[in-house]
Amino acid sequence: MELIPAIDIKDGKCVRLRQGRMDDVTVFGDDPVEVARRWVEAGARRLHMVDLDGARAGRPVNAEVVRRVTAAFPDLPVQVGGGIRDVETAEAYLRAGVRWVIIGTKAVSTPHFVSELCLEFPGHVIVGLDAREGKVAVDGWSKLSHHDVVDLAQRFEREGVEAIVYTDISRDGMMQGVNAEATAALARAIHVPVIASGGISSLDDIRALCAVADDGIEGAIIGRALYEGSIDLAEAQRLADELCGGRGESAA
Repeated sequence: MELIPAIDIKDGKCVRLRQGRMDDVTVFGDDPVEVARRWVEAGARRLHMVDLDGARAGRPVNAEVVRRVTAAFPDLPVQVGGGIRDVETAEAYLRAGVRWVIIGTKAVSTPHFVSELCLEFPGHVIVGLDAREGKVAVDGWSKLSHHDVVDLAQRFEREGVEAIVYTDISRDGMMQGVNAEATAALARAIHVPVIASGGISSLDDIRALCAVADDGIEGAIIGRALYEGSIDLAEAQRLADELCGGRGESAA
């Protein structure tokens, strides 16, 4: 299972939010490229980048920051979300060296957009489903929809997505532990891999996810716990490799 450092970008800086609230921001670095370098040197096999401003604006705002990271680390797989609402934006990111584009709000509001992208860029499309109590949130988590997360995941699996990033937004940024049970339940309901996100705060969370990794959990995105030092990336990845048999290495 791959452990994937998160680099969330707001106003060009690396930040973390609590439960997606744009008014509850902690800045962890002024230069996302240097932050990425820190994780690369610690052994990261993939990076997860989110344009937070773009998610709110509905268009890329920090695309240049993403391009700087992919240019600095051309061999590192990078997945990017936030403000990807048309084919042109997805293509621009992929041409800039991004490996996977993550579609969130547009996937929920216009599901056929995912089908279009999967046909145009097979193997390079991930859908991000951010949920609270089983219902999917949209628009930077500011709105809760009536869509069931499992139903949507099954639909996008049929459309041909590469993976599902599942975030329990009640846990995200709160350092309260991962919702391994809900993540595993979603993974069992579909056949494409699930990447866990939200609440991972200790090595116990890594152990909990590895215990259910065979249900289809390919990786885990880690944010605040890395930045605040409660998880050491190299140590955590060694533990995941030991418990999960190193399965995450093939994903890159």
